[in-house]
Amino acid sequence: MASATASISSHSVALRDLKAARIGAMKQQVAAAPAARAQRARAVRPLRAAEPARQPVSASAAAAPAAAPVAEDAAAAPAVEDPAPAVDYEALAQELQGASPLEIMDRALAMFGSDIAIAFSGAEDVALIEYAKLTRRPFRVFSLDTGRLNPETYQLFDKVEKHYGIRIEYMFPDAGEVQALVRAKGLFSFYEDGHQECCRARKVRPLRRALRGLRAWITGQRKDQSPGTRAAIPVVQVDPSFEGLAGGAGSLVKWNPVANVDGKDVWTFLRAMDVPVNALHAQGYVSIGCEPCTRPVLPGQHEREGRWWWEDAKAKECGLHKGNIDDQGGAAAAAHKAGGANGNGSAGAPDIFESSGVVSLTRAGVENLLRLESRAEPWLVVLYAPWCPFCQAMEASYLELAERLGGAGGGVKVGKFRADGEQKAFAQQELQLQSFPTILLFPSRTARPIKYPSEKRDVDSLLAFVNSLR
Repeated sequence: MASATASISSHSVALRDLKAARIGAMKQQVAAAPAARAQRARAVRPLRAAEPARQPVSASAAAAPAAAPVAEDAAAAPAVEDPAPAVDYEALAQELQGASPLEIMDRALAMFGSDIAIAFSGAEDVALIEYAKLTRRPFRVFSLDTGRLNPETYQLFDKVEKHYGIRIEYMFPDAGEVQALVRAKGLFSFYEDGHQECCRARKVRPLRRALRGLRAWITGQRKDQSPGTRAAIPVVQVDPSFEGLAGGAGSLVKWNPVANVDGKDVWTFLRAMDVPVNALHAQGYVSIGCEPCTRPVLPGQHEREGRWWWEDAKAKECGLHKGNIDDQGGAAAAAHKAGGANGNGSAGAPDIFESSGVVSLTRAGVENLLRLESRAEPWLVVLYAPWCPFCQAMEASYLELAERLGGAGGGVKVGKFRADGEQKAFAQQELQLQSFPTILLFPSRTARPIKYPSEKRDVDSLLAFVNSLR
């Protein structure tokens, strides 16, 4: 009997201990739950959650701890695929190389669900939002409000929100950082020492904060936007510059659905779908950024020439896509070494302004023109770099001009001088080079060349310049 009593007693003690252990574990879980929720919220909510009442396409899901927008008719939307544990994104980019932007967008949203967002700048990248809508999947949209955008861009934001029934998740620069920069250097310091410092404060750092709450993002980059710096953009890649939710290298995936699409085809799509667009496009603006750093492009100019026009062509990137910049400096240097004194070798970008009516000048030839007090005929010379997209954009106009000036009664020699690489310092010091292309007229009876002051590079404007001075 005593042994039976002892057995029952020990069994009771064991049950009591087990119950206490379970209660203790539950208390620990309850105590830890708020901290865990707070930690997750901090990790995944750098982008402001959208308001459900205004967002039928990408409204917030009530059950989602990260308040990620989800479509109201999510039950009818296609299922979201779980991303594979390890994805070979180079192979995926090859697989999708011939895919349409809609197919690429659908794959991106299917793989990442509410952990991916579209970066919207207020320009023709509204096409990305239209593609996302057409997939019938939930999606998110964010934008960087630098505080220096055009009124027309803010108006487009409002129209896009109403058209698609969404709330754009805006990111703003740090007020203290912007205040310190403006107090130290003024409101327009970028005209004097370059735009990179201002862009870092107003664009790059806010973007970095936004991306830390995502596993992937979608951009409107196209290869034809800047042939000198964006020619190698893949449709999907591991982001080489920014970090995502998990932190560290390789934690963020970047999708570029329209990488292989020409700008004119994007506009054909926008017109066909009757989507809202920035009113500035009708005023000659193509690439649109902050108001002080954006202007319309002129005939014969490349679209990126409307951005940071006072800087060299290679500097026309703000830093948001620095991982995609194809720096051709090394190739250009190799071309100069391979090509002798003027650096017109075959390495790097192919040469431009190739025509029997355009004389390719060496440095010695240009120095002779500079020394002559009187010339038998006036000379028109373009200082160029073959990799420069703005030089490429005016090639057709310049060749037509050469044909007209070199014909009967033209009486003007037309030449070209490659002024990058080893020749750049000489061209800056002796030929008034500030950016590419620079066009000079060497009059027949004036020693010093006259620089073409306008950025209108159509044939009629150039011809008027020559005729007024020869």
